[in-house]
Amino acid sequence: MWLGAHPVTYPLVRGIARLGPVVRVPRVGVVVSDAALAREVLLDTERFTKTGPGSPADLWTPVVGPSVLLNMEGRAHARLRRTLSGLFTPRAVGELCARVAAPQLGELRAELAAGRAVDVVAAAKRLAGAVIAELVGLDPLRAAEAFAAASAITGVVQLARPRLTAQQVAQGRAALARLTGPAVTAYRAGDPATVPGRMRELGLTEEEALGAVAAFALTGTETLVSYVPRLAALAAGSGWLERLAADPSWTDAVIAEGLRVTVPSPVMLRSVTAPARIGGTAVRPGERVVIATVSAAQGGDRRFDPQRRPAQQVAGLWFGAGPHFCLGMPLALAEIRALLDVLVTAAPLEIVRRRVARRVLIPGYRELLVRRRACGMS
Repeated sequence: MWLGAHPVTYPLVRGIARLGPVVRVPRVGVVVSDAALAREVLLDTERFTKTGPGSPADLWTPVVGPSVLLNMEGRAHARLRRTLSGLFTPRAVGELCARVAAPQLGELRAELAAGRAVDVVAAAKRLAGAVIAELVGLDPLRAAEAFAAASAITGVVQLARPRLTAQQVAQGRAALARLTGPAVTAYRAGDPATVPGRMRELGLTEEEALGAVAAFALTGTETLVSYVPRLAALAAGSGWLERLAADPSWTDAVIAEGLRVTVPSPVMLRSVTAPARIGGTAVRPGERVVIATVSAAQGGDRRFDPQRRPAQQVAGLWFGAGPHFCLGMPLALAEIRALLDVLVTAAPLEIVRRRVARRVLIPGYRELLVRRRACGMS
């Protein structure tokens, strides 16, 4: 799976982890592969920032502008998070997801119940697109268009390239315009039934509202479409779908362990702003820190075992830590649970065909066909 997405970068990242918890790699940066040290860096916003050289801002700001949660720090970032937090409480996103997911997942549920093979990747794309359409104030019938636009933006990012080329920036801006156009209309209309309209009610400027919409659309697209099919394959192959059908109390543990094993946020970037030490390694202002989340979360154990108790420093690391802990996490989890619930209801499932996606930012399946396993089949 990882080799399909990053045939060169992934072996490099895993090889670096074997050299030590903190390794300086020429033209790449200081690579951190240890969970405890990774968390320390994420929590220390005084010395490690998202806005300096080699940081996420170098990738995202040329495309989405300066007022996006992905590339903000300090008071402005904290104020925007506080303002948006009410829109992404578990209750709020639960209602949003229930409203959006019902029509999207009804067909999937019916197809599985009838014993027909369904593509979990396609189902995840439809759900992600519908949620994006809801966020930007787009007609739900144009959900596929919203998903394609978000994918076009994330598709220009590569792990091995710290900055985007001029052509990539132009492609990203063109795709972003397809997303923010409806959001501008919804914001200016001020309709509280839309997310941009509610952002206006909360006092966000148009620029802030569009930046927030872009951030949630970008971070909630590829990760969901990558993660849910991989979770489905892990749970179906290990018998955990049947266990969840019998005992749903394991749902959170299954999702968390799936995130630990698949790590849908493979790396996180920071820029050093003041002299510091990461473990025993001294770092200087201007240096790039590459947190190898895939190595930090997995450690030396890639087995899928929801009964394990991961170390505290590992828990939730794929969502970040500190002030930049993913604000959209409740929405992502609501979408994951909605799709997983359909699969659990249809258990036991068998995998009919799987194809790995090639040369993508987040490792995942291009296709994962599953169907209900007939009684008596092994």
